[in-house]
Amino acid sequence: MPQRFVVPHVVPYQGSKRLLAPAIASHLRAHGPIRRLYEPFCGSAAVTLYAAFHGLAGQFVLGDRLPALVELWRQIMYSPQHVANHYAALHAAQHDGGVGDYGLARSRFNAAGDPKDFLWLCARCVKNAVRFGSNGHFNQSPDLRRRGTDPLRMAKSIAAASQLLVNKAEFRHGDWLATLADATVGDLAYLDPPYAGTSHGADRRYVASLDRQELIAGLRALHKRGVTIVLSYDGRTGDKSYGAPLPADLGLRRVELDAGRSAQATLLGRSERTVESLYVSVARTCYT
Repeated sequence: MPQRFVVPHVVPYQGSKRLLAPAIASHLRAHGPIRRLYEPFCGSAAVTLYAAFHGLAGQFVLGDRLPALVELWRQIMYSPQHVANHYAALHAAQHDGGVGDYGLARSRFNAAGDPKDFLWLCARCVKNAVRFGSNGHFNQSPDLRRRGTDPLRMAKSIAAASQLLVNKAEFRHGDWLATLADATVGDLAYLDPPYAGTSHGADRRYVASLDRQELIAGLRALHKRGVTIVLSYDGRTGDKSYGAPLPADLGLRRVELDAGRSAQATLLGRSERTVESLYVSVARTCYT
């Protein structure tokens, strides 16, 4: 029996597509060979890593509006042991159920933006739920119920991710459309932008928001340039839906993926499943 690939779990973002990567990748395969796979909202880079392991694209472009996240992926590719050692040192500083240097790492990150500190904060914060305040500072508290990913396991994941990306990946910090500026026919953009209601207010999940109309205009531009689009955008949990369906004239087919039981609903004593929507380019050749 062939061994099932598990995406290296390096950056533990809440909402990561790690478990959905095989289902998403089936829609990448349907469009044939991919010259470059772009992931401009890279987060955990789960789809890129899965695609790299299975040889679905020749090159990869990872981007994000958060500089530390892009630089973290760059360091993971070029200096995996250095990243792993920094993580192990912070993990070892925890004693007797405490959180060690979490507060120090958070202050240091907010002052200097060290990407290695950002990895530790992602691994140790409450529910792996990255949060930024209105001043742009990381403000999530440490999770007191756990100690974060074991350093040996983290080191193996970092090394595996590095091997998958080395000599194949490029990193770009900035707006998603700027990251995709040179994408054209033969390229595929996997987009996992902030969902509605997660990017505004004083305690937002992402460092920058994305206006729905801006997203739609950008999708239209990519469609006209012949870029294949695979987009994770809205969804539903139980009877609650997140975001309205996107316009039909974007040339995207909507499919639903079962994302499993909702952790938030479970905490509230409910048994509900989360269904995520995936919008997929209908055909690569049907552009005007």
